Amino acid sequence: MRVLPCGDRAVLLDCGSLDEARGWFAALDGRAEVVLGARTVLVRGEPAWCRDLVGASTPRTVDDVAPATVEIPVTYDGADLDEVATLTGLPVDEVVAAHTGSPWTVAFGGFAPGFSYLVGGDDRLRVPRRPSPRTSVPAGSVGLAGEFSGVYPRESPGGWQLIGRTDVVLWDVDRRPPALLRPGARVRFVVA
Repeated sequence: MRVLPCGDRAVLLDCGSLDEARGWFAALDGRAEVVLGARTVLVRGEPAWCRDLVGASTPRTVDDVAPATVEIPVTYDGADLDEVATLTGLPVDEVVAAHTGSPWTVAFGGFAPGFSYLVGGDDRLRVPRRPSPRTSVPAGSVGLAGEFSGVYPRESPGGWQLIGRTDVVLWDVDRRPPALLRPGARVRFVVA
């Protein structure tokens, strides 16, 4: 892991993998303002203090963290559900069973407030992004792309394979914290 300068109020931990970044995030969250990325952790504060904090810390293993579990009910009728079945070689009902059959973990957030990249689901659901993104994906759409699953928190463009939809509100400025899903949380999708 490399500690890189990031302006005059932060450092960036450049990690070798998502799991390593998650371990550093878990070690520093609550001790500093931290933001987790795919292979990075931004640590905000005076750079010398941040470097000292990192130097005095040890990354946690992902298994050390006892995550909360958030249940998300999904209506599996997404526009790409049949395409995902074709890509995976699974019947539609087995795609749904695979998506709901094991817990997912929030790896990191990104692209829009409240959007979380979820990892750890059934490996059979690894499908490519759509060849051409949609200009508008409805809020609550549940999708797959590569190793990730996710729920669109608001209407936005997007290129993920849509398999369903939920009414769960992922981002609410009046909720503390505003994001329903935080790094390390477990997500269990259930049939609505």
